[in-house]
Amino acid sequence: MPHITFNYLYRDGGNYKNYRSVIFDSPSNVDLSDLDALIKSKLIYGEWFYVNEWNLPDLHFGTWDNEIDHTFHEFESVELTEEAANAEFNLDEFIIAIKQASFQQ
Repeated sequence: MPHITFNYLYRDGGNYKNYRSVIFDSPSNVDLSDLDALIKSKLIYGEWFYVNEWNLPDLHFGTWDNEIDHTFHEFESVELTEEAANAEFNLDEFIIAIKQASFQQ
């Protein structure tokens, strides 16, 4: 059974980037296009989200510049993979976290 990879990044005010991919087990065999649509419906201005609300690892750098840095992360893509899951929870639980996020368009 394929897993689903969620790709995202943190881009600081100086345009330095940290990338991460989280691979989820998908016990409900969620359709990739439905998942992509759900994610995009919950993004801030179609691009950003708060990792703490979505229960994902924080990718901020060790230094912080209050003048230019921000707190949100950037969604990149979702895709199918045969790689082993590396998430601490499954895709169904991730979907619940996304739906419960405070941002509404």
